[in-house]
Amino acid sequence: MRGFFIANKIRNFILQYFNMTQYSFRNDYSEGAHEKILKAISENNLVQEEGYGEDNISIKAAGLIRERTGNPDADVHFVSGGTQANLIVISALLKPHESVIAPATGHITVHEAGAIEATGHKINAVETKDGKLRITDIQKEIDFHEDEHMVLPKMVFISNSTETGCIYTKTELQELSECCKSKNLILYLDGARLGSALTSDKNDLTLKEISDLVDIFYIGGTKNGALLGEAIVINKAELKDHFRFHLKQKGALLAKGRVIGAQFLELFKDDLYFELSKHANTMAMKLAKGIKEAGHEFFTEPSTNQIFPILPIALIEKLSQKFGFYLWRKTEDDKAIIRLVTSWATKEEAVDSFIDELQKY
Repeated sequence: MRGFFIANKIRNFILQYFNMTQYSFRNDYSEGAHEKILKAISENNLVQEEGYGEDNISIKAAGLIRERTGNPDADVHFVSGGTQANLIVISALLKPHESVIAPATGHITVHEAGAIEATGHKINAVETKDGKLRITDIQKEIDFHEDEHMVLPKMVFISNSTETGCIYTKTELQELSECCKSKNLILYLDGARLGSALTSDKNDLTLKEISDLVDIFYIGGTKNGALLGEAIVINKAELKDHFRFHLKQKGALLAKGRVIGAQFLELFKDDLYFELSKHANTMAMKLAKGIKEAGHEFFTEPSTNQIFPILPIALIEKLSQKFGFYLWRKTEDDKAIIRLVTSWATKEEAVDSFIDELQKY
């Protein structure tokens, strides 16, 4: 399997060197930005505005997000990326001896270069196949950390959708919310792919309901048509104090905050946000249907724009000649899980081409 990883890296280098192209299903941020986003930034380019998120554009965008979340008292802050959002939220809201409970597959646990630990907060990682936490997981961590010789769990970190493409149902999120309230824990939701979760055919939650059930969350723009940017939404009043100081200290209070504000204003004024994420999901479900019809199974049931088929290694090697994707992990001697990610800009002909190649095997 290590040989395949090395061969794939060599192949990618050769493709780049000779300017040859694969169609990428590696992530949902390979493309730049939707044309409406670029137009929105350009239209106000030479209009003078205040800095550091106090411009009229960002203020209007924040107001629109409050309206869509149904929380007129929420604080809204725009930052450049998801890792930055997670780092600032967790470091701002936890005391030095407090920890965060998170899935072992969570972004903060695996893919942020130890950013949370680097700011002095331990992650209590919980093993879970689908990347979702349950109240039993939270209770186990609380019971285990029993005195002052250990860290004190204070926050619960969840993602919707999860790192394995799964989503929380309304019942599941309600249970988590009630559990956290009863135990005085902060419930924080990473919404890097929140649009994909909300437009999934299996979803039964609204943006307003999510805002009602969690203390703080962010709405991801980077992976849904924006050039860059996430919107942190603070619902709980006790968490709002001095948050801008934390933004500044961590380098997130941008002088030209209008650039992110303009993007979120465009994303939410006519529901472009949901239109783009729905397209990503539609392309993923078409991929999943073709893969199932070819007789292959999945690591988790497809429901959002990240899908995880289990394929023969020989087929994976063949597909990697024409398509870019992430090799998740080996399952058997001759099979492995791959991750396919579709985006707001994924071309349907690329999906058709992938299915055609799959059916030739």
